[in-house]
Amino acid sequence: LAEVLPAICMNGEGRVFCCLHPRSMTAVPVGMNYQGTGRRSQALGTSWLPRSRHRQLEMGPLRSAGRTASHRNLQHLFLFLLFIGPFNCFASYSRATELFYSLNEGLPAGVLIGSLAQDLRLHGVAAEGPPTRRGEPALSFSLASQGLGGQYVSLDNRSGELHTSALEIDREVLCLETSAGSPASLPAPSSEPCLLLLDVLVLPQEHFRLVKVKIAIRDVNDNAPRFPVPNMRLWVPENAPVDTRLAIEHPALDPDLGTNAVQTYRLQDDYGVFTLDVEENESGERTPYLIVMGALDREAREEYVTLIIAEDGGTPPLLGSATLTIGISDINDNCPQFSDSQLNVTVYGNSTAGTHVATIHAVDMDLGSNAQISYSYSQKVPQPSRDLFHLDESTGAIKLSSKIDGDAPRLHRLTILANGPGCIPAVITVLVSIIKVMLRPPEVVPRFIANEVEGVVYLKELEPVNTPIAFFTIKDPDEKYKVDCFLDGNGPFKLSPYKPYNNEYLLETTRPLDYEVQQLYEISVVAWNSEGFHVNKIIKVQVLDDNDNSPVFPQQLIELSIEENNAPNAFLTKFYATDADSGERGKVSYFLGPDAPSYFSLDKITGVLTVSTQLDREEKEKYRYTVKAIDSGLPPRESIATVTITVLDKNDNSPRFINKDFSFFVPENFPGFGEIGVISVTDADAGQNGWVALSVVNGSDIFVIDTGKGVLRAKVSLDREQQSSYVLSVEAVDGGDPALSSTAKITVLLLDINDNPPLVLFPQSNTSYLLVLPSTLPGSPITEVYAVDKDTGMNAVIAYSIIGRRGPRPESFRIDPKTGNITLEESLMQNDYGLYRLLVKVSDHGYPEPLHSTVMVNLFVNDTVSNESYIESLLRKEPDINIEEKEPQISIEPTHKKMESPSCVPTLVALSIISLGSITLVTGMGIYICLRKGKKHHRADENLEVQIPLNGRIDLHKLEKKPMEISNI
Repeated sequence: LAEVLPAICMNGEGRVFCCLHPRSMTAVPVGMNYQGTGRRSQALGTSWLPRSRHRQLEMGPLRSAGRTASHRNLQHLFLFLLFIGPFNCFASYSRATELFYSLNEGLPAGVLIGSLAQDLRLHGVAAEGPPTRRGEPALSFSLASQGLGGQYVSLDNRSGELHTSALEIDREVLCLETSAGSPASLPAPSSEPCLLLLDVLVLPQEHFRLVKVKIAIRDVNDNAPRFPVPNMRLWVPENAPVDTRLAIEHPALDPDLGTNAVQTYRLQDDYGVFTLDVEENESGERTPYLIVMGALDREAREEYVTLIIAEDGGTPPLLGSATLTIGISDINDNCPQFSDSQLNVTVYGNSTAGTHVATIHAVDMDLGSNAQISYSYSQKVPQPSRDLFHLDESTGAIKLSSKIDGDAPRLHRLTILANGPGCIPAVITVLVSIIKVMLRPPEVVPRFIANEVEGVVYLKELEPVNTPIAFFTIKDPDEKYKVDCFLDGNGPFKLSPYKPYNNEYLLETTRPLDYEVQQLYEISVVAWNSEGFHVNKIIKVQVLDDNDNSPVFPQQLIELSIEENNAPNAFLTKFYATDADSGERGKVSYFLGPDAPSYFSLDKITGVLTVSTQLDREEKEKYRYTVKAIDSGLPPRESIATVTITVLDKNDNSPRFINKDFSFFVPENFPGFGEIGVISVTDADAGQNGWVALSVVNGSDIFVIDTGKGVLRAKVSLDREQQSSYVLSVEAVDGGDPALSSTAKITVLLLDINDNPPLVLFPQSNTSYLLVLPSTLPGSPITEVYAVDKDTGMNAVIAYSIIGRRGPRPESFRIDPKTGNITLEESLMQNDYGLYRLLVKVSDHGYPEPLHSTVMVNLFVNDTVSNESYIESLLRKEPDINIEEKEPQISIEPTHKKMESPSCVPTLVALSIISLGSITLVTGMGIYICLRKGKKHHRADENLEVQIPLNGRIDLHKLEKKPMEISNI
């Protein structure tokens, strides 16, 4: 059976495999069939036992003709299983399925890919769900192998759900292929879809199933285009016509697919002569082409450098760039040219072979082989001239080929051609004049005193006048001609005969040399003989520099400015001093003078001046110090400049009041807009920042401030009795931007002025009266006059006095000047009955003039009031009262004791006793006389007043010096 079963379990294509059922020995086939589109699939199973297959198996040949009986029994057993096998397989077989999913790359862990249980339509999968059959366990899922796909997904064994794992999926890492022509770091996108393949086993064995899961990874635009090389070079011939297309060999690569791959190319700067075009081949590869849009000229510009930018089609698009250098290759579009068309030279007839005659030079603007020039004689040049003058084809040098014969022509016209590849030759004519020399010219023999190297004499500047340079000995080879010698050329030199020798000349300086004026002189010592032959001896004098110049500042006074509150190490300026000397002698270093503050620093090499700390204009506004520039010569030389730094103001100070609290004392009734006081405020800033405006924050309807002077004024006259003090808040705002402000408290205290007369509160009326019983004892209080004064201080101290009396015996009543209490002085008799009218003056002690009010106190002395109407009629009549001008006296205790002199006490005591006795005597006599007369007069008046009303009329208003309104409460 083991030999036969393999032939049964494998079909011809190898697509089906089988297993043996443990109970019925039945093969369980697993087939695969994919149907449907979209993310999920349907699973269908197929049996490998169709009827035709049975028929083939039945008719299959045996291995050999000579089988034993036991072998025939196995065949019969196989035929039996063959007939009963299909029924058992159909009864318990499992399906082989394939599921397809797709997702974006780069998703985080835990994203649901798909549910195998739902997509396979399986039931009883969850652990908490009912089993598929009663008593059977729930299905479970597991990966057949932990291959590459298992690293990117996680499978829930119970629910069959597939999720992304912590390892992020990168489509470019999984599925891109490295192209053969690109570096390994730049993989090329694959044309095949990117798939993750998983084999999932569904268990237990009774429900065994193998599920093929394919997960397609979708591309996202997570890669920018990148050029294989950062720098590219492209050569374009300078004669390239317009619309010439040149492929760029290294296009940008983008591992992304589709529209996320490279779509367009552009140049950052096309210089007006280039543009880009993109061509796509059959495989979808895009190649950029450089297109020439204008004429090129290498001689005008040899190369163009720009950036080539590749852009993909993602959202948003990503860019990549590389440097593109476009070189312009040379072509032979220029020919040789001479700067002159003719050259004139002279040659002495006694010149030897090899003497240099002249050198011609032509210029070709091309490069390399296109600029190669060769020189040749024109065919017009006669052969004798060619033989006499040799022309170097490469250098253009013309030399004598041989000694000049006496019969040679005096003038030679040499026409020379400059030949270039593919060019018409350039022509120049060299006229060579030969000067015949019959005799030998003079000889000049120099002997140098100064330092000389290869014909160059070196002299230091500042050498003194008449510094000797060289001796020159003039010789005549024939020794029969007179030779003259002189100096030709410009410069502070002279050539003079050196006595007492003949034909000896001394070359020396005429003034000090200055390297900064001229560094090189070229002079000639010329010797002439009497026959007109001459010789030139050229001498070059090189002046050596000395440290004779000090550094020079462009300005001796350097004015700088900087805003205050600057940042630390703020830049102020950069000094630059020039030194005309050369080399190290002209190298300048910079230093601050000793008067410079320590927080200023100067870089001695660069000359940059900085300040290390913040400057405060309010602390110091101007700085002035010196700066030195010192060269590196020996000894060093220096120069000094003065630096002034002005610190510019910033609004960094708030207005400041001299006092936080101001108090002003102002008399009441002060006229409106009068000056109450001056509010002093300062601001440390300058200019507009220091301008201060004052305003009243509260109480502005009464008070104003003169901003310019700070004067506080009241718009109206102030009354202390209405309000005794005012507390104001004044704000000071400066003119900076932004503005700064501060506030101060101002207290205005009103000083009292005696502008209110006393106000009598009791009695309330001049017509009111009080019944006084005759039995009232002397000294008893009868009534009182009560008054108040709205003023304060002495202006409110009230004194009471009786200035007018009317009645039977009016002196029977007196008033206390302090309290206003009216008391009975004497006992009342039968004759004292009647109406008493006392005119009481209430005055204050105001300054400069006291104010007063009057009130009538009416007292009716009687046992009862039987006829009120009669009394009221008496009160309505104005009494005839004599006004007493005596002012009330209120004793005010002194606040300080008088200092008594011990030496004057006895004298003062004696004088006091004598004076007191005299006054007492006189006063007693006067009182006695007055009382006698007064009793008679008052008695008569008293009897008359009881019987009839008062006839006298008193104008109360005339008692006061000023008309005043008396209010009764």
